[in-house]
Amino acid sequence: MNIATSYRLETKVFEKQYKDHLSNFRSWDQLSHCDKWILVEKNIGAYLSIDEVALSKGELYTIITNKQAKGRKGSILAIVEGTRVADVATALKKIKLEEREKVIEVTLDMSPAMEAIIRESFPRAYLVTDRFHVQQLASESIQEIRMNYRRKAIKEENDNLQKAKEGSLKYIAKTYSNGDTKKQLLARSRHLVFKPSSKWSVSQRERSEILFKEFPKIKEAYNLSMMFRNCYELSKTPEEAKERFTNWYSKIEKSKIREFDICVNTVKAHEDTILKYFINRSTNAGAESFNAKIKGFRSIVRGVRDKKFFLFRVFKIYG
Repeated sequence: MNIATSYRLETKVFEKQYKDHLSNFRSWDQLSHCDKWILVEKNIGAYLSIDEVALSKGELYTIITNKQAKGRKGSILAIVEGTRVADVATALKKIKLEEREKVIEVTLDMSPAMEAIIRESFPRAYLVTDRFHVQQLASESIQEIRMNYRRKAIKEENDNLQKAKEGSLKYIAKTYSNGDTKKQLLARSRHLVFKPSSKWSVSQRERSEILFKEFPKIKEAYNLSMMFRNCYELSKTPEEAKERFTNWYSKIEKSKIREFDICVNTVKAHEDTILKYFINRSTNAGAESFNAKIKGFRSIVRGVRDKKFFLFRVFKIYG
């Protein structure tokens, strides 16, 4: 668009000329199937990531990237329409088996489909469940507790407002020493329960003291969440991590905080691939970052009007 403007050309005309004549899009060897799958076999490497991204209108594509390219040229190994195991594995199996057997490690989230794709396509690779997806489970548990209390606080405030109205009185909500009402205290504590206390601001530290005094269950849940975080921060080997996870399971069981049940059960179910993190401390952050780049590029070109041409341009930049 900038080039067209500089040379006083009609934008749509220049775009069509670029697409049909200047870009080599029409002679691209993957043009016939690019909306279904794209493979760049030369970009296979020992360390890969797999994730999904929505190109437009919720259409999901599975993307496998080479970590060594660090999100630049050479990143894309495969882009496949959808997340079905059979479809993605079929596309990946177009790569020779001896090449696929060179893959050592693949990072991914906790999707069963992604796990099945990797196990079928890269038989010698070990899987690493992304640390931040696992930690998010503990964060969601404490947020569930906070939100339950907040819903009760909202109902309590509404009931008091109604009573005041019926008695023709003005309702003034009780405030704490920092100026928060109970409803505000619970709403404004959302971010502080994500962080270790060493990263709290002065106002967050003050708010946490009030929150934990008023809601001891949130304090206990916060401590359990930070204990889970420390399993990652302090462990150097899979063996150390396993011992810390086992201790954490025990603490959760003694606490009887049921909001952690899903977190514990999920961690136990994925423990083998979670512990693989402690081999190289690999995460799926590169894949998440790459997906953000694709979404950013989509914004720059103002949406995906021609899916094949959009994928061609992604291929030219990152393939």
